[in-house]
Amino acid sequence: MTWAPVGTNATNMPGMLGMAKAVESYVNDQGGLHGRKLKVLTCNERDDAVTVTECAKQAADAGAVAVVGSYSEEGSSFISALEGDDIPYIGGYGITEDEYQSLMSYPINGGLPALLAGSGLQLAQSCKKVALVRPDSITGDQFPIFLDQGLKEEGKHPVEDILAKDDSTDYTDVATQAVGDDKASTCVSAVLGDHTSTFFDSLRRIGDVQPKVQLSSVIGSVQQSVVDASGGAKSPLEGAKIADWYPPASDPKWDEMKSVISKYAFGDDTIDVADPGVQTTWIAYSVFAKVVRAMDDKTKITADSVRRAMDATTKLSTGGLTPDLGWTDADLLNIPDHPRMVNADIVYQKVRQGRLVQAQPGFVNVTKTLKPASYAPLKRDGQ
Repeated sequence: MTWAPVGTNATNMPGMLGMAKAVESYVNDQGGLHGRKLKVLTCNERDDAVTVTECAKQAADAGAVAVVGSYSEEGSSFISALEGDDIPYIGGYGITEDEYQSLMSYPINGGLPALLAGSGLQLAQSCKKVALVRPDSITGDQFPIFLDQGLKEEGKHPVEDILAKDDSTDYTDVATQAVGDDKASTCVSAVLGDHTSTFFDSLRRIGDVQPKVQLSSVIGSVQQSVVDASGGAKSPLEGAKIADWYPPASDPKWDEMKSVISKYAFGDDTIDVADPGVQTTWIAYSVFAKVVRAMDDKTKITADSVRRAMDATTKLSTGGLTPDLGWTDADLLNIPDHPRMVNADIVYQKVRQGRLVQAQPGFVNVTKTLKPASYAPLKRDGQ
């Protein structure tokens, strides 16, 4: 099963469901998995704790062997439901802490902790002051913690934490507060999911001229479609710094995914190749398929056998879309409060001439940053 929110007032990820169904057709055209047909169920979890629990029950009732490449902010609800039925959760989006704590969870990226910590490191190079605009929610409460870890490592002051509704239609007051004294050394990071573009639009409209502040965000809150919709090369996001888990959509490493979408999801306008949700679902199913194909032909494919196979998997290649992955004890990174994290690599991107491009080659590993230890002393203004 794959679940994701669709048609809600908050963040929506319909492309993840479309990608899952495209993978189903692709895998079955290749002869399935060990000759077995792949059946993918999808469920709209509606950004609701009760509904995602019902999705998990539907998965259990149908005999699903895993929940793959999914998104939900109701971590405690769906993890407890999956644990009750011993169903592994493979390649979740990484937006909740629960995904990095349960033995049933097999994350493929560092989630928002890695993105935010890496963003803090990046912003520390040019910002004297950082304002973070984020949702007034339990999930959002974690955002400044991780961004601060990146800033503190470079000896910078903690963020100015600005709370906002993640379903608002206007952020003028919030944008005015974030800009503050409007100096070029001020950085504004907005992480509001689908409503981040609404915030940047409000930011563009305050005052008589474009604010001088440096803008930043993380993938998922800003992606190529957001840049396009806000004016392309003339977008207020021109020059913005973006932290991502994966290489840009223009990278040839995504060619197989693009061909699958073109052949099996032609006309499905919910699927955007640059959407990190779609990309996460693709990688998660690639991992699931590789693990199942590596299992003994005589092994019955069940939730339990898949979980045991995942536990024994190490050095699994994703074709360079992530570092090699594994979930053995040796692969765990020992990140505080995130014991299941196995990948803390991110990619720095920048909006240049209206396109999201990689700002520097290769991955940046933020494992050290996510382990609060001894940071540089805070720098005084002017130093």
